[in-house]
Amino acid sequence: MRRAVAVVALALALVSAAPGSAAERVRVGVLKLTSSAPLFVGVEKGFFRAHGIEPELVYFQAAAPIATAVAAGQLDVGATGLTAALYNIVLGGEKLWIVADKGRDWPGFPLNAIVVHRDLWEAGVRSVEALRGRRVGVTQLGSTFHYQIGNILEQHGLSVNDVRIVPLQAMGAALEALKGRQVEVVVLPQPFPGRAEAEGFGRIVAWAGDLFPWQISAIFYAKGFAADRRRALEFMKGYVRSSRFYHDAIVRDGRPGAGPHYEELVAITARYTGAAPEIIRLGFPYQDRDGRLLVEDIGRQMQWWVRHGFLKTAVPLREIVDPSFVEAAVAALRE
Repeated sequence: MRRAVAVVALALALVSAAPGSAAERVRVGVLKLTSSAPLFVGVEKGFFRAHGIEPELVYFQAAAPIATAVAAGQLDVGATGLTAALYNIVLGGEKLWIVADKGRDWPGFPLNAIVVHRDLWEAGVRSVEALRGRRVGVTQLGSTFHYQIGNILEQHGLSVNDVRIVPLQAMGAALEALKGRQVEVVVLPQPFPGRAEAEGFGRIVAWAGDLFPWQISAIFYAKGFAADRRRALEFMKGYVRSSRFYHDAIVRDGRPGAGPHYEELVAITARYTGAAPEIIRLGFPYQDRDGRLLVEDIGRQMQWWVRHGFLKTAVPLREIVDPSFVEAAVAALRE
């Protein structure tokens, strides 16, 4: 844990975005993904600033180090996937709170994809069952990608033991490993699947949310930040406003569809992620309009990690989830 914290401290010094207002600066650990669009929108449109908050976005290459930095108090807020590492941090005695939705892998809304090398696609590998015996690249063991492919395999009569899970540390590295055929399959979020198809070396077998919907990502607060109730609530007000803007831009009648400000959302997301607008337009993931969590799904995740030996026991939900910030923010905001 100490070594991980030291590494994260160095990362924070190197990758922080330009600081905003020092008085109400909030350090937010985030990944440069399409699923981070609500945060990008909130910064760009001034939704946080309207509530006296200036987020400082700190970019990482994987989810687990963000949880480590939040637990160590080096970040105020984490905005990334729910991993075994996060649950183990809390089980080990550190404190952080999962407080809001930051993306669900959901039917019809592309987020994570199972992508195979073009050669496998052309050889007929076009189903989950056909992945048996293949090398599957993920960022890390215990990651959201590990959890998702494990559950999808189980739904199709296989298990993680029927494939070879290859940890590649970073999403960009996983994409390059597929391109170079060090692995034959990857599970990655947008915009990486779109890039694989656009460059011609990968083909999408399935969008994971169509096979296994779940609460993949969340906003979580450091212990000290959560204790500063005023500041934590003002941040959440800005986030709920951002979530509503995002939701209304991508959802029409409960289904994917371009709503008001869709092109503005595409442009902001492309600028913050570095992906081309045509890649961004391949799809945005679903998020609850008010940022509410699927609380019970978090409990199911911990039970799966316990069964697979990554977690000794599940953390009681009341000791890791606090929906009160979202509820207070929603109550305080008028449409």
